[in-house]
Amino acid sequence: MTRSLRELAARVGGEVVGDPHRPVERIRTLDEAGPDDLSFLTSARYLVAARASRAGAILVGRQTEGLAADQLVVADPSRALAELLDWLHPEPDAAPGIHPTALLGAGAEVEPGAHVGPYAVIGARARIGAGAAVHAHAVVGEECEVGAGAVLHPHVVLYRRVRVGPHTVVHAGAVLGADGFGYATQGGAHTKIPQVGDVEIGSEVEIGALSAVDRALLGTTTVGDGTKIDNLVQVGHNVRIGRGAILCGQAGVAGSARVGDGVVLAGQAGVAGHLSLGDGVRVAAKSAVYESVEAGETVAGIPAVPIGEWRRQQALTRRLQDLWRRLRALERGAGAARRDDEEGS
Repeated sequence: MTRSLRELAARVGGEVVGDPHRPVERIRTLDEAGPDDLSFLTSARYLVAARASRAGAILVGRQTEGLAADQLVVADPSRALAELLDWLHPEPDAAPGIHPTALLGAGAEVEPGAHVGPYAVIGARARIGAGAAVHAHAVVGEECEVGAGAVLHPHVVLYRRVRVGPHTVVHAGAVLGADGFGYATQGGAHTKIPQVGDVEIGSEVEIGALSAVDRALLGTTTVGDGTKIDNLVQVGHNVRIGRGAILCGQAGVAGSARVGDGVVLAGQAGVAGHLSLGDGVRVAAKSAVYESVEAGETVAGIPAVPIGEWRRQQALTRRLQDLWRRLRALERGAGAARRDDEEGS
C-alpha cells in the first residue's frame, strides 16, 4: 500500500517538512530504509544513524537539522509510529468459519464472524465471541469464554473456565489456567492442594509467547484491562494485576500478590507472594521485591529498595576495592607502629 507523506501526516496529525507528495510504501529501520520508505527517530541516540539513513522520509518529534530525508514532525513519534505501522502493515484478518479439522465439544458456541483454525479444540460449553480468532492447534477448555475480537495464536492453551476479554491477544504457546503451585509438605512428602478457582483476563490485554497465568486455588486470578505481558512471564495463583500494567520478559509474580494499575515490572523482576504493589510502582530489571511497595515508588536491587538508596549502594560498591586497599594500608601502618613501640620498650 503506497501513501503520500501528506496522507501519513493527516493520519497522525503531523506536519511535513519537505515534499508532501513523496510516496511511502512501507516503514523500515534507519539502516534498512530506502528512498520509498519511512523510518523513525524516537531517541536522540540514533541521530547519527538518522543522518546517514537512505530513508525517503523520517518520523521525528521535532524538526531536526542535518537530515537528508523529508521529515514528518509529530508530537509523539512512538505513538504515531504505532498508528502508522497498523495502517501501512495491517495484520491479515482470519477468515470467518470453522475449519473441518477443528473439534467442538457438546454445547460449544462459535458466534458469527469468528475463526476456528485447523485442529483447534473448543471444549464443551465454551463460547467464542463474534470476530474472535482461535488459530491452529489452540485449545479452549470446557466452559471457557473468548470475547469478541480476541485472538488466540497457535498452540495457546486455555484450561477450563478461563475467561478472555474482548480484543485481547494471546501469543503462541501461552498457557492460561494451569494449576497454581500449591502443596502441603509433611515428612518430606508433598501433597498437592487442588486448585479449583479460575482465571479472568480483561479486555485489550496482550500476553506474550510461552507465558503462564495460573488458576486460583479458590476465587479468581485476574489480569486487568489494557495490561501487557511479555514473553516467558509467570503469574502465580490468586494474583491480581490491575489495569494498564506492563510485565516485561521473564518477570514473575508469586501467588496472591497484588499488582496495582500502571505498575511496570522490568525484565526478570520478581515479586514474592502475598505482597502489594501500589498503583504506578516501577521495579527495575532483575530486582527481587520481598516487601510491599507504596504507590508511585520506584525500586531496584536484591532485595529491592527505593531507587535512590539503591544508587547510593551501587556508588559505595564501586568504591569497595579502593576502601579495602586503604584499610589494608592503615592496618600495615598500625602494625609497623606497634612493632616499633614494642622494640623501643
